[in-house]
Amino acid sequence: MKKGTILSGMRPTGSLHLGNYFGALENWVKLQDEYNCFFTIVDWHALTTGYEDTSDIKNNINEMIIDWLSAGLDPEKCKIFLQSHVKEHAELHLLFSMITPLSWLTRCPTYKDQLAQMKDRNITTYGFLGYPCLQAADILVYKADAVPVGEDQLPHLELTREIARRFNFLYGEIFPEPQPKLTKAKVLPGIDGRKMSKSYQNTIALSDSPDEIRKKVSQMITDPARIKKDDPGHPEVCAVFAFHKVFNEGEVAEIEESCRDGKIGCVACKKNLAGKMTEYMAPIYERRQEYMKKPELLREIINHGGEEACKAAAKTMEEVRKAMKIDW
Repeated sequence: MKKGTILSGMRPTGSLHLGNYFGALENWVKLQDEYNCFFTIVDWHALTTGYEDTSDIKNNINEMIIDWLSAGLDPEKCKIFLQSHVKEHAELHLLFSMITPLSWLTRCPTYKDQLAQMKDRNITTYGFLGYPCLQAADILVYKADAVPVGEDQLPHLELTREIARRFNFLYGEIFPEPQPKLTKAKVLPGIDGRKMSKSYQNTIALSDSPDEIRKKVSQMITDPARIKKDDPGHPEVCAVFAFHKVFNEGEVAEIEESCRDGKIGCVACKKNLAGKMTEYMAPIYERRQEYMKKPELLREIINHGGEEACKAAAKTMEEVRKAMKIDW
């Protein structure tokens, strides 16, 4: 018997990379065996910062579906669907916007941070300000008991919990207060040593071929103080070593010692890593090639997931309308 209900989602803003995989997807694959999972591609959320140019959204959605399935999400074990296919998200978002104080939205850390970081975009819109209401609707329309999050996302979830509490206070106990399910994500830097990010163009994508992976590994930044092969190294500042800790756990201690003692050169170290990474990623890449040949299957999976999500969401909205006395 499954433990409860989980909701999680991603915005379709581009190809997924290893940071996304180890930060969320790897954990989702495990959770689908333990919980009743709803995994949604939140295409409406993509509009909150990207409403001016929507030309890539359809392609990004298609790529994300393939990435999720290739990573191991099983439509027999979880619901995979598009947020915009379940109109109840929008209805509950509207109702939550009626009861959510403006001060709750303006104090959201991400709101302030992104306003500062995205000065080149016109995001002083209601949609961007009110996205926490939509996020709360995404979670609560399925009465999710838990949401897998990292520590940096806790303020978002707390706002969802506050909205649930306010609704329950005003209209009666309808929604659970979803608990954070903290995930211990494996953190990987980009190939240049900075945070792995599409905006830095320093990612290794789930869609990369074995040859592309080997090429990117060869470009990774290593210890800048190490000039000659036998110079003592400092693996703690080396992007290659950070990847070894994830993909080559059995040899980490030996590699660290050899690096510090100058017994292994960076070229040999990268070659070792590339072999481990391509071996690890091979099943994902192979599944991806198969799914790319089956666009009709992808649509079938999304449509079926959407139908199942709609059933659960519609049931919740019946309770919401009745509690608010707007069900006539």
